[in-house]
Amino acid sequence: MDNFGFIHGELDTKILILFVLRRLPRPVDADTLAELCSFDSGVGWFDYADCLASLVDTGHVEQLRGGRYSITDKGRANGEAAETSLPYSVRRKAERLLEPVAEKMRRDAMIDCSHEANASGGVTLSLSLSDGKGEIMALRLLVPDEGTARGIEAAFRADAEGIYQRITEILTDGVK
Repeated sequence: MDNFGFIHGELDTKILILFVLRRLPRPVDADTLAELCSFDSGVGWFDYADCLASLVDTGHVEQLRGGRYSITDKGRANGEAAETSLPYSVRRKAERLLEPVAEKMRRDAMIDCSHEANASGGVTLSLSLSDGKGEIMALRLLVPDEGTARGIEAAFRADAEGIYQRITEILTDGVK
């Protein structure tokens, strides 16, 4: 079958992978990376997987625990030097696809949730929110069990900014 995409061959696929990884603020899981690199019909799954493995072998990309991938300094430098060889339309489309993923990663990096069992019973839950420059809210709660802690963590991750705003409104109600 003919290849109708703009990406042709191993080198283009490697450059595309580096292009994508350079623009992500944090390591990315394998499925998300594959999805972000497969928008062009010239990138097939097996070729993509071979190119990613090759980039890991050559030290351009690092495979982290949990199957996450991160670009190395070597990959960043080589990717930056070579990315203009990708067609402009491919770069623009990749950037449009990357934008919401990168924004979600930046947001997720500003939210921290953890919990641990107490010796005296219950679970201590820690929630925090930063603005990218520093922590703007930290909250520790005692909850009855781990299931409750996980539920509160999920709710906080889903709406941390709204929760921060509501807490601020409650605390400043009546303050002149």
